[in-house]
Amino acid sequence: MTNMTSIESAKKRLADEKVNWVLCAFTDIRGIFQSFSSPVHHFLEGEQYFQAGIGFDGSSIRGFKELHTSDMIFFPDPESLYILPWTEGIQRTAVLIGSIREPAGRTEASDVDPRGYVLQRAIDKAAAMGYTPYFGPELEFFVFKSIDPSRLHYDIFVSPAGGHGDSWGPPRVNPESPETDVGGYILRPKEAYFRNPPEDTTNAYRNELAYTLEKMGYIIEMHHHEVSTKGQCELNFRYGPALETADKIQIYKLAARNIAAKYGWIATFMPKPIYLDNASGMHCHNSLFKDGENAFWDPNDEYAELSQIGRYYIGGILDHAEALTAITCPTVNSYKRLVPGFEAPINVLFSRRNRSALIRIPMYLSGEKYKNRKRIEYRGADPSTNPYFAFAAIISAGLDGIKKKTDPGVSIDKDVYEMSAEDKKAAGIKQLPTTLRDALDALESDPLFKDVLGSHIYDAFISYKSAEWNQYCLYVTPWEIMKYLDY
Repeated sequence: MTNMTSIESAKKRLADEKVNWVLCAFTDIRGIFQSFSSPVHHFLEGEQYFQAGIGFDGSSIRGFKELHTSDMIFFPDPESLYILPWTEGIQRTAVLIGSIREPAGRTEASDVDPRGYVLQRAIDKAAAMGYTPYFGPELEFFVFKSIDPSRLHYDIFVSPAGGHGDSWGPPRVNPESPETDVGGYILRPKEAYFRNPPEDTTNAYRNELAYTLEKMGYIIEMHHHEVSTKGQCELNFRYGPALETADKIQIYKLAARNIAAKYGWIATFMPKPIYLDNASGMHCHNSLFKDGENAFWDPNDEYAELSQIGRYYIGGILDHAEALTAITCPTVNSYKRLVPGFEAPINVLFSRRNRSALIRIPMYLSGEKYKNRKRIEYRGADPSTNPYFAFAAIISAGLDGIKKKTDPGVSIDKDVYEMSAEDKKAAGIKQLPTTLRDALDALESDPLFKDVLGSHIYDAFISYKSAEWNQYCLYVTPWEIMKYLDY
C-alpha cells in the first residue's frame, strides 16, 4: 500500500471501531513502552497528525535528548494500528506505534529511536544484501497476585492453602501467587511445565490473553504453564517480519499487563523474580529469506538441512556472543538467569535439538514442504530486552558472519551442562558473561554494536546501564543482612 492508502485504511478502522482515544506509543532505550493519548478526531479530521506528526518533550524520555534539544516529533505509522479489545465505550482506545523524528520537517528517523533508526537500519542493511529477516520470539513471563519486596527470604515453598502458616512460611516475592489458591495442590519448584488446571491456576488468564491477541491480529500457536512454580506463563505467536514482530512484542506486553490487571494480578517480564526456580527467557527464532525463499534451508545438508549461509550467520552470532549479551540480557537481574542448572544458555556453541546450546536448530519438521520453517533459535535473550535493539543486534551479528564467512565451529550434540570444565575448554566452548558489568565490558570491546546502535544510543545505553550496575553494587540487599549480620 502507498502511505496515503495506509493512512486512509487506518482512518477507516478508527472510525469503524468507534475509537475515541489513540495511544501514541514508542519505545525508550530501556525497552519500555512510552505513550500519550490524543482524541481520535485529530487523526480523522485532515492529515496533520499522520503527515506532520505530534510534538513532545524528548528530554523526559530515557536516552533521548537534553533540555536544550528537547523538541521531538512522534510520527505515527498507520500500518502499526492495534485496537485494544479490553476497552469500550468512552474508553475505546487504539494504539498507533510510531517513529521519532527531529523537528522542522525532518523526514528521517532520529538517532534516538530504537524502532525507526536502530532496527530499521539493520533491516535496510539486510535488504542491501538481498535478505529479509523474520523473527518468532518465545516470550515467558510471570503473573503474581502481589509483590512485596520487604518479605524476601530463603523459603522456596508456598502454603498449599495460600496462607502464611508456620509449617511452610510465607513465599519470598509473591505472598499471594496465583498458585497458592489451589486447596491441597502444590506445584513443586521446577516441576510446573505443562501442568493442567486446577494446579495451573493461570490457564484461564492465558486463554483470555490469547483470545485478546487474536482479536488484535496475532496468530497464536500455543500457550502453557512454564517450568517455574509460581505463575510462569508462555504464550507464543506466529513469526513475521522483524519490525512487525518487535512491535507485536510491545503490544503483547501491554496486553499481558492489562489483562492481568483485570484479574487483580501483576504481569512482569523481569527475568528472574523467584529464588531457586527457573527464570523467563525470550528465545528468538530467526531466519533470512532471499527472493521469497528461505536462505537457511538446504535439503542436501545431512546434519540439519541448514545452508552454508545459515552456518555463516550462526558463526557471526557466536563470534559476537559476549557483546551481544549486553543488549539481549540488559539488566542486573538477567545474569541471575544465566547460571547453570536452570535451562539457561550459558555455553557459546550451536547444535540441533539441544537446549543446552546458545543457538539451537529446531528439528521438529523436515523436507521441502516445511522449508520455510527452517530457522535458528537464539536462546540468549530474555524479555527485559529492548526488542528493537535485540533484533537489530542479532541480525547485524549474523550478517557480519555472512560477510566474513565465519565458521561456527563444530556442533556439539550432547548436554553441555554435564561436561566438565576441562572438556569444555578442550572443545573450545566459551561461556557468556556472568554479570552485567562483564557484558558491558564485552560490548565496549566490540566495535560492531556501536555502528548497530549508532553513537548516540550506544553512549546513552552504556552510560545508563553502567549507572544501573553501580547502583546495584552499592545497594545492601536482604540476602547480605541474613548472611552477614552475625559476623
